[in-house]
Amino acid sequence: MLAALVVYYTLPVLASRRRRDIPGPFLATFTNFWLFYQCRRKKRSLAVELAHKKYGKFVRIQPNHISIAAVDAIQAIYGHGNGFLKSDYYDAFAGPKHRSIFNTRDRDEHSRKRRAVSHIFSAKSVGQFEQYICNNIRIFVGKWNGLCDRQQTEVEATYAQIDALPWFSYLSFDIIGDLAFGAPFGMLSSEDDLADACKTVDAAPTCVAAIEVLNRQGEVSATLGCYPQLKPFSKYFPDTFFQYGVEAIDNMAGIAIERVKRRLNPDVLTKNTRVDMLAKLMESRDEHGDKLSRDELITESLTFLVAGSNTTAVTLCSVLYFVVSTPGVLERLQGAIDEAVSPGADIPSFDMVKHVSYLQWVIWETFRVHSAFSLGLPRQIPKGNAPVDICEQTFYPGDVLSVPTYTLHHSTDIWGPDAEAFIPERWDPTTRLTTHQKDAFMPFGVGPRACIGRNLAEMELKCIVAAVFRNFEFKLEQDIRMDYREGFIRKPSSLKWVEASWDKHGSAYQKL
Repeated sequence: MLAALVVYYTLPVLASRRRRDIPGPFLATFTNFWLFYQCRRKKRSLAVELAHKKYGKFVRIQPNHISIAAVDAIQAIYGHGNGFLKSDYYDAFAGPKHRSIFNTRDRDEHSRKRRAVSHIFSAKSVGQFEQYICNNIRIFVGKWNGLCDRQQTEVEATYAQIDALPWFSYLSFDIIGDLAFGAPFGMLSSEDDLADACKTVDAAPTCVAAIEVLNRQGEVSATLGCYPQLKPFSKYFPDTFFQYGVEAIDNMAGIAIERVKRRLNPDVLTKNTRVDMLAKLMESRDEHGDKLSRDELITESLTFLVAGSNTTAVTLCSVLYFVVSTPGVLERLQGAIDEAVSPGADIPSFDMVKHVSYLQWVIWETFRVHSAFSLGLPRQIPKGNAPVDICEQTFYPGDVLSVPTYTLHHSTDIWGPDAEAFIPERWDPTTRLTTHQKDAFMPFGVGPRACIGRNLAEMELKCIVAAVFRNFEFKLEQDIRMDYREGFIRKPSSLKWVEASWDKHGSAYQKL
């Protein structure tokens, strides 16, 4: 047994001898444990960033995994037609029966799935979803108005303290529930993150804390991605991080099972004629003309649920923090929104705000300073492929390559000495953003595996951000820095000291 373990963990070293010319942390030269440890600390992107500062453009972060902090490497690694595959990192995210459009590693299978779901995110479909997004935003604004009312009455304060992160999570969960399954989760109404989950289609539902489940699921999967072969055994690890994480993976799948089960109930199918994501998915057919199975519907629905909830909440929280904490940005953003929004409209429509330049700059700058996807997504040169030259370095079949998003988005060589500063004006076209900077910006990924829901995400963010800053005044009670934790996405731990204030005049909520 001991001999087998020694062989198993030294094989990566033997296979990567030709990569000895590339520097990196000592442990990373012969074991995956260095990266595994950084993921367990929930600090992967920062650790890789520090490694690049120490070792340069090329850094070995696993025996056969090279991180390349160079804009010229993006298209070479992620672009169309290069033949690179997702690495075995994604095996840690795969379910027991079917792989989703996100975690499948097979090119043909990915193409089949992309054809099946791409129509869901067409311009026409995204336009149909707006009314449901705005309905949930209206509930959200009403809830914050109520919080302000209660706190201002009880303590006679001008501002009410609000922990923004859970509220943005409630909103994003309810929106994706509405869009994907035909009904919101009801988190805004209940002011809680509880959701039903079923272990199997035939099992009775149990109640789980969805936000905690989603966080744990992403963190443990991102960590096990360094050793995907250990996933079946991880629940036996003495570290409770893995025990709770594996349970969270099951519970997250259970939420999707329960939601699909509810949506496919014959009574619901008859009464609910809405065109939601699941309804569109049920219309999809594969290359043989066959519809997706129930298990595939559950698998793809789970991808919608994960991708459409946490990332939105993270970005909204970051927007609020940077806008309120950066001098001059709040006033300019509110002015731009107020100028574009019709008088008396407390919930702006997408048509009102989609062309508000400063709103777009704020969102883009938030993506740059805090991209929810900050790690370098790993791609592998397949067996049988010819050696590939990238940035004057030769790589071979079996090598895993990635470009660290966080490092490129914070590079002073790319963005200048103020790279760490939040400056929406840097996106003003009159400042002539360089081609190099445009190419380095990749919050939704690049190439055939880029985020398929980008148009929906940007519409949702513009509508929510416009509504929030249309209805409320904000300030930070004290000078704070946001703390982050990283799983597959990098998210704030909280934003507890945001204070909101509103005043009601007639039927519209106006800022003080």
